[in-house]
Amino acid sequence: MVIAPSLLASNFGRFEHEATRADRSGAEWLHLDIMDGHFVPNISFGPEVVRAVRPHFSRVLDVHLMCSKPEILLESFAKAGADSITVHIELGDQVTPLLWKIRSLGRKVGLAINPPTNIAAVKPYLSQIDLLLIMTVNPGFGGQPFIEECVPKIQQGAAWKRELGLNYRIEVDGGVTLATVAECARAGADTFVAGTALFRHRNLGGAVRKMRDTATKAAAELI
Repeated sequence: MVIAPSLLASNFGRFEHEATRADRSGAEWLHLDIMDGHFVPNISFGPEVVRAVRPHFSRVLDVHLMCSKPEILLESFAKAGADSITVHIELGDQVTPLLWKIRSLGRKVGLAINPPTNIAAVKPYLSQIDLLLIMTVNPGFGGQPFIEECVPKIQQGAAWKRELGLNYRIEVDGGVTLATVAECARAGADTFVAGTALFRHRNLGGAVRKMRDTATKAAAELI
């Protein structure tokens, strides 16, 4: 199980400190939501924030591009230190060249899907990706409640993974808490992005361990 604290919920005045906190917490990944104010109605941060936190987080920097024109950003984020770059299925015809470009930059390839989009849209791309990100809130703002109707998407993504013999990770992002992480793990998710539920704790390491243990225990119930 991979726990990925979301920098979007951190103290924006202390990015380097917050990345260090995440590193010391034992979290496997640090998640960075990149918003352009067009694909989603909010603006977050760009490649320079990734560059700033890179020396302070020793493991995977997981960059999620919620952007209308990610093609102009891929190289910048790769050079800044992103290990994994995710783009959205909602970009339509742009998806194939985007996935190819991310792979050519030597980065892990992620594909995200928003709550209103039918999960069938991602199936043709599953053999080309390392990560399927299932959004469990409508993207754009942190702190939103978990959308229960997204759970069947996690189940379908896990079923295809088994049926097709593929090895992509199934990541969930949005409203992930100790309560919902168990439900997602039972549905087949193995990677969990959590912002408010983690960064609000003074003992971030304890919160990360508790979330990981909760997910691991829930997944084990299915074995």
